[in-house]
Amino acid sequence: MKKPKWVVQKEQDKKAEAQATVWLFGLHAVRDALVNPEREKLTLMVTPNALAKLEDAVAQAGITPEVVDPRKFRPPLDPSSVHQGAVLEVRPLNWGRLEDVCIGQTTAPRVLLLDRVTDPHNVGAILRSAEVLGASAVIGTRHHSAPETGALAKTASGALERQPYLRVRNLADAIRALQGMGYLVLGLDGEAATTIEAAVEGRRDRPVALVLGAEGPGLREKTRETVDALVRIDAAGQFGSLNVSNAAAIALYAVRENG
Repeated sequence: MKKPKWVVQKEQDKKAEAQATVWLFGLHAVRDALVNPEREKLTLMVTPNALAKLEDAVAQAGITPEVVDPRKFRPPLDPSSVHQGAVLEVRPLNWGRLEDVCIGQTTAPRVLLLDRVTDPHNVGAILRSAEVLGASAVIGTRHHSAPETGALAKTASGALERQPYLRVRNLADAIRALQGMGYLVLGLDGEAATTIEAAVEGRRDRPVALVLGAEGPGLREKTRETVDALVRIDAAGQFGSLNVSNAAAIALYAVRENG
């Protein structure tokens, strides 16, 4: 019996995912990946100068670097990438299931969900803020969201190695799953009548998930229909919208448990 096309596609996607690798670059991103025991490391290319700066991390990782003369250092990256003489080929991290990272971390966890946020620099900055402000996870979609890339890792400045970043098949399903775990799910919308602070008033002891859309289109209609409420960041004056990474940081701070 011939397999349905969707089954074949699912198997092909799973196989491709298992074989996928990422080239990280820059001293900070490479160092943090080297010392992360959960990160599968494949190939390290460095200049002598970069190796001197990463020597302790290389020893900890137990990897044999390929040392290349700076004049011949041509890693498989976009030529505009600021690699600082260090690149590392790795497998993407596996953080497990949604339930693995969204339950049991704290009494009232905070989670960020990204609806079609595709810019790796924005996602990297969001991961950084999420780590600093204690979020349990950042969740995007497998399609139409930024995958792990060197640019994302460099912007995240090490947070990619420590801050759970999950990519789910369907965002609405993930929202419903979080609601089933007791989360209050709030979608950010600049035109919403309710502020974030008002929405969490008296409910800060609950798990809270914040959903942010891409700059411009914002949240999709399906997302808007699935969240518990639409909220806005309380702003002074009519000055336009915030960058999504700035909005994520402000929103996380606004819903902190002891706010």
